[in-house]
This record gives sequence, C-alpha cells and structure tokens, in this order.
Amino acid sequence: MPATPRPRTDTSGPPPAGKPPAGKPPAVLGDRALNRATLARQLLLDRADLPVLDAVAHLGGLQAQEPQEPYPGLWSRLRAFDPSVLSGLLTDRRVVRTHLMRRTVHLVTADDALAWRARHDAMLRQRVLGVYRDELAGIDLEELGAAGRALMADGVPRSMGEIGRALHTARPTASPRSLGEMVVAALLPVVQTPPRGLWRAKGGVRNVPLTAWLGRDITPPSDDGSDPVGQALVRRYLAAFGPAASADLRAWCGLAGLPAAVAAMRGELITFRDARGRLLLDPPDAPRPDPDTPAPVRFLPAFDNAILGYHDRGRIIDDAHRGLSVAGARVVLVDGRAAATWGEKDGTVTVTPLGRLSRADRAAVGEEGRALASFLSDGEAAAGADRVRIAPAPR
Repeated sequence: MPATPRPRTDTSGPPPAGKPPAGKPPAVLGDRALNRATLARQLLLDRADLPVLDAVAHLGGLQAQEPQEPYPGLWSRLRAFDPSVLSGLLTDRRVVRTHLMRRTVHLVTADDALAWRARHDAMLRQRVLGVYRDELAGIDLEELGAAGRALMADGVPRSMGEIGRALHTARPTASPRSLGEMVVAALLPVVQTPPRGLWRAKGGVRNVPLTAWLGRDITPPSDDGSDPVGQALVRRYLAAFGPAASADLRAWCGLAGLPAAVAAMRGELITFRDARGRLLLDPPDAPRPDPDTPAPVRFLPAFDNAILGYHDRGRIIDDAHRGLSVAGARVVLVDGRAAATWGEKDGTVTVTPLGRLSRADRAAVGEEGRALASFLSDGEAAAGADRVRIAPAPR
C-alpha cells in the first residue's frame, strides 16, 4: 500500500439511491466510497466494452497535451482497445484535439467540441490574458480575432508561431507568442490536425478552424439565460466523476459561471457530504459501489483526468503526493490509490513505488505492467522477456 494513506472514514456500504427523507442530513461518503465511485465511472474498476468514441464521450474527453497519453489511458479503461481505432476517429474527424477545459488540449468528440466551445470562450480568453496581460495591453482583441479568422480562412494548417508572426507585423507592441496563443487558444476555435495525436506518429502542432475542419457550426450561446450547455456539462461531469462538489466541477472545466446551472438542476440531484464536510452532488441512479469492492491495478497516463478532474484529489492520491498530478507523472493505482509512478523506455515499463508494496501488490503490478509493455510495443518484444522493472520501495 502507498505510504501515508489518508484515513478511511467509511463505516457502512453505499447509501441507497434516492433522496433522503425531509429534514435528514445528507449521508457521509468517505474517501474509500468516493474512490470506488470514481473508479467505476472512470471505467477503471472494470474495463468496459464500450466503442472508443462512446468512451471518449462518456469521459467528457481526455486531457491530451501529451499527444500519446490518451492511448494508455483508454487501454486501461477498455477491453481489447485497438489504438488504430482512435487514430481513425481523428483522421475521420469524429474526434478532435482542441483547447477546451482549463485551457488545456483535450481529445473530445466532434459533437462535444461544437456543443461546448462557445460556453468556454470567456474562460479561455481570461486564462490567456492571465499569462500575457502586459504584452497584450492596448491590443483590441475583437480586431485581433477578426485578423486571425481572415488569416486562417484559407484552411491551410499553421503553427501557433506562424500565426503569431503573421499578426505581429501590424501589432509590434505584442510578442508573436502572445498573439499566436491568444488566437489559437482563445479567440479562434481551432483543432490540431493529424498526424498530431495519431498512434506512434510524430507531428508538430498545426491548427485549422474547428468549423472548417468539421464542416459544421459551433452551437451559439444561449440568449435566454437558461444555460443549457452549462447544465449538460454538469450532468456529463457527474456521470464520469461524481459524486462531486461544485469546486470539483469548476476544477475540471475551469468555468466559474456554473452556479445557476447547478441551482437549476438541484431538483434532479441528490446530495452527500464528504469526510471534510463538503456538499457533494450526484444523480440518484449513478453507480456508487460498496467501498469494499476490490479495485485492480491500473496504470494511468500523464495528466489523467481521474486525478486532475477534482479540486480535492484525495479520493485517489494522498496529499503528500498531490504534486505528482500537476507534474505530469504517470501513476499506478493499487487498491484504487496512487501507489507508484511509471515510465516506459525501449519496451520496458519501470515502476517506482511511492511506499511499500506487499508481495501480492508487486505481483499484480508486474502482471499489469507486462500487459501494458506489450501494448506499448505492439507485442513485438522478445518472447519470455521480463519487460517490467519494479524499483525498491523508498526507505
């Protein structure tokens, strides 16, 4: 088990579905109950038989600034995952790579990209300004966006640097990088074109407008204040990440303006408290497995949303190791919790424990690691070779 485990506070099985009686306080879900719910909804408790497109949609996309990471992420979640299927979805334009939640590159379905993009516009702009506010001082962002659209109207894929340099001539007070990033990550919805993100392919980031790539328009913002996209985001988030607090939802998507959507939906949700007293929201019929449900070893890729998709990440990773989640470390889950990090080189998976692993845990990590090594090397390693190395536990 990993070192310094968080205390387990569960004293019973999962609460029954449905709303508590009037006047009765919400049931408390401890870390272990939340862990099992998260694993179930993230497809990490049992590998799913879902088609790849449906899995990407269910998960609300996969964080993908490291272009190869979605592949081991889906391998850990789906039975008989074929990486060529995901590559095909990218080339067929049914899945796209685009800046979305938290201003990071996500792999999402084309339908979700079109439905969600306008709802993220203000957040994307503010986050880029948070980095380049001084450099972009005095720049008319509406005019910059129009110039970016005119530049990209020919459909030629361009790098962020090429876009920034083209726009810099008329705006010499701003750096090419700040101009390029503001256009690509905020003002102009774009996709990163293949071969970027294809299995075992290398390719720089080249961008084209989202609507031109898909041949469809982006869903416009609601003008009646009802925020249907915000409500859809809440439902989709809870289906893949719940039970969760409003702060967790905000940490996942980066949007601060969802309280009205949450309030409008409260009649269809039930509530719990976590061990720290936070109010958690969830659909009544969502899976909440028994806290004692066995959890298999799973290898997570860098920046996996199963960890990053929460403000309080304690349901999977100990506070002492929280920094690993933002440092791009790939983690190994043992009994549902981050117990090691891993890497791969020349067909060998190397596992570095964060604390002591039992003999049974080391055996389970080795078995899953060998399967992962075979996947990452397309099954081409020498027969009988032991392609997993587990380092000694830290002293």
